Amino acid sequence: MENSATIELDESNFDREIANSEKPVIVDFWAEWCGPCKMIAPLLDEIAKEKADSVKVAKVNVDNNQSLSFKYNIRAIPSLLFFKNGQLRDQITGMTSKKDLLGRLASLA
Repeated sequence: MENSATIELDESNFDREIANSEKPVIVDFWAEWCGPCKMIAPLLDEIAKEKADSVKVAKVNVDNNQSLSFKYNIRAIPSLLFFKNGQLRDQITGMTSKKDLLGRLASLA
């Protein structure tokens, strides 16, 4: 993930990054041991690079940030939360397509 276009979030910067973002934010709740998380990560990286001017893509490691997982009621991963203007607007649990992700982003605009 070194050259990733995504941002790592944790308890210390989560609220600030979400609340202060002028762009919609996709937050990927994931874990190192999660197979589907590894499958969706490249799609999120592509979106982060292609849409860098209009979308922020962030990741939260659930193993290291259990209070955030609890706060957003994350029971299965990957879970993708879509925020706009600091508000949770949409959520996907499990693997999905890039087309679906882009469609959901478009509906936030």
